[in-house]
Amino acid sequence: MDGKMTRARQYVTGLKAGIPVILGFVPVGIAYAIMAQQAGWSVFQTIFMSMAVFAGASQMMAVGMYVQGAGLIAMILATFILNLRHLIMSTCVVNRMEKDRVPVMLLAAFGVTDESFAIFTTGKKENCTSMYFLGLITVTYTSWIAGSAIGALASGLLPPVLSASLGISLYAMFIAILVPSLKGNLRLGILVIVTALVNMALSKVMASSWALIVSTLICAAAGVFFVDPGEGKTADD
Repeated sequence: MDGKMTRARQYVTGLKAGIPVILGFVPVGIAYAIMAQQAGWSVFQTIFMSMAVFAGASQMMAVGMYVQGAGLIAMILATFILNLRHLIMSTCVVNRMEKDRVPVMLLAAFGVTDESFAIFTTGKKENCTSMYFLGLITVTYTSWIAGSAIGALASGLLPPVLSASLGISLYAMFIAILVPSLKGNLRLGILVIVTALVNMALSKVMASSWALIVSTLICAAAGVFFVDPGEGKTADD
């Protein structure tokens, strides 16, 4: 079997591994696009942000901050903070895959999301290649863009009640991310509650967009000393 066939098959295997993610990315992409349209963004702006940022929670947060009148710097900083975990995940992904050309590995790092990271790092060792991961993110990236495009183009055609109900997807996404981590970890749960309370308090004395950033930084710094990452894990985890 020659090298090209091996790389091609790895890419196709990655494509297949990413198919289940479509069921989650397309609906959330539609919800984000509807939020962006309701905020006054153009179809181009809505879709281009998905192409450039490729981070659902961050994009929804940015739209929400825009509606609240946040400045560009605050939106960029908040998005950066929320996505800091991607630096660690990208490093883990690149270190786990077989060595390849630097441009290929950088392209793979761009496509890292919570979902692609989980699939790749828990998969078989034989699939730890850049071509497998590129196949995986081809599906996740295109499905996210497709969802954004559908939402942007069809937002005016959807019933108002449906458009409004999709707005809760942001909160559902954050809950879905938080709950598994909170299970059995009392300190982390306390930190989440304290962060929310600090954010509420700071919102009384400063713009809500900056209150979000400051409360996140303060409580994240406190969490380094307060939260035990191993708490709640069993020997099988």
